Amino acid sequence: MPLAYVYDRFGGPEVEHFADLPRPAPGPGDLLVAVRAAGVNPVDWKRRSGRRPAGAPAVALPAVMGGEAAGRVVALGPGTSGFAVGDAVLGGPTTGGYAQYTLLPARAAVRKPPEVSWTDAAVLPIAAATGYGAVRRLALPPGATLLVTGVGGGVGVAAAQVAAGLGLTVVGSAAEEKRAFVEELGVRFVASGPGLAARIPGPVDGVLDLVGGAVLHESAALLADRTKLVSGADRDAVAALGGAPVGPVRDPAILGAVVELVRTGALDPKVTRVIPFERAPQAVRAVEGGHGRGKTVLEMPG
Repeated sequence: MPLAYVYDRFGGPEVEHFADLPRPAPGPGDLLVAVRAAGVNPVDWKRRSGRRPAGAPAVALPAVMGGEAAGRVVALGPGTSGFAVGDAVLGGPTTGGYAQYTLLPARAAVRKPPEVSWTDAAVLPIAAATGYGAVRRLALPPGATLLVTGVGGGVGVAAAQVAAGLGLTVVGSAAEEKRAFVEELGVRFVASGPGLAARIPGPVDGVLDLVGGAVLHESAALLADRTKLVSGADRDAVAALGGAPVGPVRDPAILGAVVELVRTGALDPKVTRVIPFERAPQAVRAVEGGHGRGKTVLEMPG
């Protein structure tokens, strides 16, 4: 049977393991996909630990880890249209991406162009789409200054490049060891840590917060207009501050726009670690430990 990486109860790394599972059966509107690569994200281990947003559906156990994947369509569910067997696709799977086979809803999947690698495609549905959507939501005019806290991760990397492409000046905070990585993005680097606001070079017109806590509060104080504050780290706190939360985007129009930016070279998702599927535990630990640069991807055999 196909192999998947799962957890069968909530907890720490000890609940994760490989399992042989039946190949998922595509229902109406589903694409059965042979996975070639899967993105690894903080939300993966947070769900495993039992965390989920208020109102989110309960997780059925055992659950396959992974919220984004790219691969080839091997079967279509009844009545599914718009795709064909053999198509290269990417999207957010309903049955987990850390698996040799998964299901993608056709309504939220997009085709992968030949110019986009499997590993790049696998990290676009969550981090890159979220970064793109956040910048577009802020709707800052060309010449405005955007502060991105936690800019060195996957969402920040995408947001910074999208913002620069729209003519914004981007200031980004990250750990000192990420300085060179961040500056390669064309971002004005500011070291993270206490007293961040005092190190920001001049006024800012918008803030994309990816850290939360004290950093979110300090950043919010820099804005004259709190409607230009969004956070992907703390939904409740940002709302209390007058801003808005941002999170994973399941809009095929946004995902398609991100794919096109990667195809044309306008966006580099900065995949910095490609790890074989059989080493899935190491990939999750690398992301769960925090402080990573760019994106981590699991690559399937074959």
